[in-house]
Amino acid sequence: MRRPERSFWQIWNMSFGFLGIQFGWGLQMANMSAIYEYLGARADQIPILWLAAPLTGLIVQPIIGHASDRTWGRLGRRRPYFLAGAVLSSLALILMPNSSTLWMAAGLLWILDTSINISMEPFRAFVADLLPEEQRTSGFAMQSLFIGLGAVVASALPWLLTHFFHFARTGDGSGVPATVRLSFYAGAAAFFGAVLWTILTTNEYPPDDLEAFQRAKSKHGKGLANAWEIFRAIAAMPRTMRQLAPVQLLSWLGLFCMWLYFPVAVARNVFRAPDQTSPLYTAGVEWGGICFATYSAVCFAFSFVLPSLAGAVGRKNTHSLCLLCGAAGLLSVMLVHDQYVLLLTMVGVGIAWSSILAIPYAVLAEALPAEKTGTYMGIFNFFIVIPEILASLFFGWVMRHALHNNRIAAVCAGGFCLLIASALMQRVNDPEGELLRQPEKGARLAEAKAD
Repeated sequence: MRRPERSFWQIWNMSFGFLGIQFGWGLQMANMSAIYEYLGARADQIPILWLAAPLTGLIVQPIIGHASDRTWGRLGRRRPYFLAGAVLSSLALILMPNSSTLWMAAGLLWILDTSINISMEPFRAFVADLLPEEQRTSGFAMQSLFIGLGAVVASALPWLLTHFFHFARTGDGSGVPATVRLSFYAGAAAFFGAVLWTILTTNEYPPDDLEAFQRAKSKHGKGLANAWEIFRAIAAMPRTMRQLAPVQLLSWLGLFCMWLYFPVAVARNVFRAPDQTSPLYTAGVEWGGICFATYSAVCFAFSFVLPSLAGAVGRKNTHSLCLLCGAAGLLSVMLVHDQYVLLLTMVGVGIAWSSILAIPYAVLAEALPAEKTGTYMGIFNFFIVIPEILASLFFGWVMRHALHNNRIAAVCAGGFCLLIASALMQRVNDPEGELLRQPEKGARLAEAKAD
C-alpha cells in the first residue's frame, strides 16, 4: 500500500524521540573515556573497555529489528520497543556516573548500550514504514536534525553547568565530577520524555492483511527458526546493501576513533594536562564536549540543507562530498594547538555526521522488501558495530605499539578511514537518487508501485 505524504510537523513528531536517544548517546560519547580515566584506566585500555557498545549492537539490533517486523499490538509495531528501551536507558543513565570501579562502569555501559539499541533500532524502520519513498530522505534528515540538537546539549552540558550554573567540577570521592553526574541525570529525563512524545503523537499503520500477518507470525515461530531467518536474510542482502557495507564499515571506524580519543586528546595534547587528576584535564574534557557540541550543531544546521543538496547532485555524490569534509576535519586536528581553532575542525565532522545519519539509510530503504525492513535495518548495523568491535579488541595494541599512546594520532587515523569511505561511496548504485532529478519518471515509478 502506498503511504500518504506527511506534513512537516508529523515528520517532526515521528522523529522527536531521536532527540532523547541522542542525548543518551551524546553523554556517553563525550564522557565515557574520561570516566574510565577518572577510574584509573590507561589510554591503551580504553578500547577494550568500550567493547560493550558495539558488541551489544551486533547482537541486539538484528534481533530487535526482526522482532519488531513481527509485532503488532495496542502500541503498534515499533513503539513497544521505543518504550521498553527508554525506561531501561533512563535507569542506566542514572546509575552510570555513580560507578566506583572500572568494571562497574564497563558493565553499566553494556546495559546502557543494550537499552539504547532497543529504542533506536526500530526508529530507522519506523520512518520507512510511515513515509512514502519521496519523503524518506527528508524523514531521515529530520532524524539527523534531532540527533544533532540532542548531541549539542548533551555534549556541552557539563561545561554549561560549570560556566553558567557555577557547579564545582570536583567529584565527591567517586572520581566522577558532579557536573558529569548531573548531566547524566538530565539525560535520563530527556531520553524518556522525548521517546514518550513520539509514542503519544504518532500512530502506526496496521499490516495490510492483519489475519495473514498473524498467520505468518505463527508460521515463522521463535528461537532457532527466527535465527535461521536472519541468517537467510544476510545471505540474500540486496546489491545496494552490499555496496554500502564497506562505506559504513570505514565511516564508523573513523567515527569510533574520534569518540574514543578526542576528548582525552584535547585534555592531554591541547590543554597539556599532566594526568587525569589535574584541573586542566577536567577543563580539557569539558572543552572536548564543546567540540562535540559544535559538530552536532553543524549536523543540526546542515540537516536542513541535506535533502536539497541530495536532490541537486544525487545522494551518492552528496555522501562522498560530506565524508570528504569529515576526513579533512579530523586530519587537520594534528595541526591545531589552540582550543578555539579546534572548533573549526568540527565543522567538517558535523557535515559528515549529518550525512552518515541520513543518506545511507535513505538509499538502503528503497532497496529493501517492506516485510523485512526492520530485519535488514538491524543487519545493516552490523557494518557499524563490526569495525567498532575490531577497534575495541585490537586498537589498544595499535595505540601501545604503533602510535605510542598518542591520542591525537588516533583521531587522525579516523580521518583516513573517512577519506577511503568517501571514495568507495562512488561504487554504490543509487538509481532512485537519479529519480530525484527526474520528477516525471519518479511519479510514474510511484504510480506503478502503488498499483
